[in-house]
Order: sequence, then structure tokens, then C-alpha cells
Amino acid sequence: MLKTRALSALLLIPPLVIALVIGVPAIAAVLALVALLAGLEVFRLLKAAGYPSLSLFGTALAVTIVLEAAFRPTGDKGILLVAVGTVLAGVGAMARPDPRDGLVVWFTTVFGALYVGLIAFVLYVANTGPAIPAGSAFSALSSGQGWIVLLVLGVWSYDTGAYMVGRQIGRHKFMTHISPAKSVEGLVGGLVATTLVTCLLLAGLGQAWVGGLVLGPLLGLSAQAGDLAESMLKRAAGSKDSGTLIPGHGGILDRIDSFLFAGPVVALYVLALAG
Repeated sequence: MLKTRALSALLLIPPLVIALVIGVPAIAAVLALVALLAGLEVFRLLKAAGYPSLSLFGTALAVTIVLEAAFRPTGDKGILLVAVGTVLAGVGAMARPDPRDGLVVWFTTVFGALYVGLIAFVLYVANTGPAIPAGSAFSALSSGQGWIVLLVLGVWSYDTGAYMVGRQIGRHKFMTHISPAKSVEGLVGGLVATTLVTCLLLAGLGQAWVGGLVLGPLLGLSAQAGDLAESMLKRAAGSKDSGTLIPGHGGILDRIDSFLFAGPVVALYVLALAG
């Protein structure tokens, strides 16, 4: 896992760094493209698993969710967008001759769009994170840049810790019906790594480092859950990878699966701080 993510990072880190330097608008553009590519992959996997959908509409809805988060960072219209999308998907599903097929199409379309649309929470983190006090280690960064760095490095530290510990001493497996390689020791190693990194990053952002004792484990567990959720989808579809965007290393969904679940957790944390 670590080797795969490290190699793909060589391709993904440069555009991410460039987007971070430019600012939140560039990050939003990258995430909209990510949602487009991931949406196509998700609906392909769902089809392979036996769940038909309105794939193009679902992908467009996922991209729209990201764009809505970009243009209305503090707005409250997101739930209205989801409601309208759900209605339109239901109307589109009515064209199926068999109502049972129509229900599957409706549910699958909405699920796929909302699943990929979770990446929009990265923008919520960027736009809601508290300002970085002057004199802090990361004071040269904007609040959006700083909190996204925390999210990204938090997830990557979990991946690294889980892989290294699991490979060395991993003996007790869990969730083998979804991902045979996962071990309890790797889980603990990943949680320790992401907690340490999160404590350091919070201190660098001018926040109380002890908050990392809460955010770190939550971030790590959510990242692991995101990875397992995508593995469940791929296993149901009988596919090893979500796509072939990165030859030999899978698709875009394979690279962002952890962020889909970790983003909302960090967003909840910064919302609590902002409150």
C-alpha cells in the first residue's frame, strides 16, 4: 500500500502543491476535476457490481456539489442542491420499465453522487478553519492552506504508520472479507502515527496540541474506514483497482478514498473550533 501511494504521490503531489500555493480557487478546480474522474470510476464499479444508474447525471451532481462548496463556502444551500438532485434522479429513474429497476437506478445514482461529493468537505475545511495566529510555525500560510496541509498529512501519516507496523508485526487480521491485508497492529500503528503528526500540526497552526489526542485517532479511523469502504465497492464489482488513470497504480478513487471519509471529520473539528 505504501509503495503504491508513494509512487502515485510523485504524480499527484506537484499539482497539489501548486494548487495550495495559488490558493483555495485552484484547490476547488482540482477537486472538481477529481470529482469528475472519481464519479466516472464509481459508477463504473457500481455497474460492474450489478447496480445500474444514471451515471452521467450522478457524476454531474457530484461535480456540482464540489462547485457549490467552492462558490458558496459559507452558504446553507447545499442541502437544497442534494434535494433537487435526488428529485431529478428519481424522475429520471421513472423511465425504467420495471419499477424495481427504477428504484435501484434512483438509489444508486444518489449514492454515487453523494459518495464522491464528500470530497467537497476539503473545501469546507479550507474555508472554515480558524485563522493561523501570527508567530505560529505555519503563519506564512493562509488558514485554508494550513488546514488542508493538516488533513493531507494526517491521512498520509496514517497510511504510512499502518503499512510499516502492519508489515513488520501485523499478525491479527480484521475485515478480511473486505481487505485481507489489514491487521490490528497496523491499525494501532497508523493511529499512533497520525495522532503524533496531528498534534504537531495543530501546534504549528497555533492551536492547542492536545486537540490532536482527539482529532488524530478520529482522523485515522475515518481514513481507514474510507479505504475499507472503497475496497468493499471494488470487491463487490470484482475489480482490483477503481480505474487505470495511473498505470499500475489504479484510478483516482484509489488515491482519494481515505479523504472522502476523513474530510467530514476534520470539517466537524474545525466547525467546533469556529463555534
